[in-house]
Amino acid sequence: MNPNPVADVVAFLTEPGRMNAAFCALLAAGGVIALYVFATRPEQRRFHHVLRWASRLLIGAMWWQQSLWQLPPHYTDQPSQPFGATGLGYVMTQMGRHAAFPAQADFINHIALPHFYLVAPLVYGLDVLIAVSLMLGACVRLFGVIGALQILNLWLGLYSAPGAWPWAYFFLLVLQMIFAVDLYGRSLGIDTILFAVRPAREMASSGRDAMPR
Repeated sequence: MNPNPVADVVAFLTEPGRMNAAFCALLAAGGVIALYVFATRPEQRRFHHVLRWASRLLIGAMWWQQSLWQLPPHYTDQPSQPFGATGLGYVMTQMGRHAAFPAQADFINHIALPHFYLVAPLVYGLDVLIAVSLMLGACVRLFGVIGALQILNLWLGLYSAPGAWPWAYFFLLVLQMIFAVDLYGRSLGIDTILFAVRPAREMASSGRDAMPR
């Protein structure tokens, strides 16, 4: 039987392991935050806020899932394989061969790959932080832009790689920019809470300043 999306989701959620437990905790936290904001902020009880929340939650889950094939300390999910055959090493090797611009290929081949174990933690860490940001709705503008830059790097780096469809990366880049520009964290996310508190404090402060002395 061919795999299907429902079976894949169930298998992913029920697979044992610390990383899966962390993902389920993030998923639950994103749901709790959304319910809290929905219950306490009447203006958030609109379909477009729910849709925006679901969109960033799903894309955040995608970021988390794709980080699992580059797990430290080897930055691959198949550490028994030779370096460059799987995981992040494979992707970087492909980028060094198929980048759209020679300058990017030179950077990968002469700087990133020779210093792989300095670069890899940064790439992995950013991917995880982007996932957490989107799933919880925290600092979405910042990590939306960072995610867009990550995807831009992949789009250009794998532009002519065999089997790659450049438009897939471009669509994800556009999504990341939409999340950042349209402030998707302010739909049933932590950003909703943070940026609702700050204006209230600023208004209180400005009111005190305007009082006669």
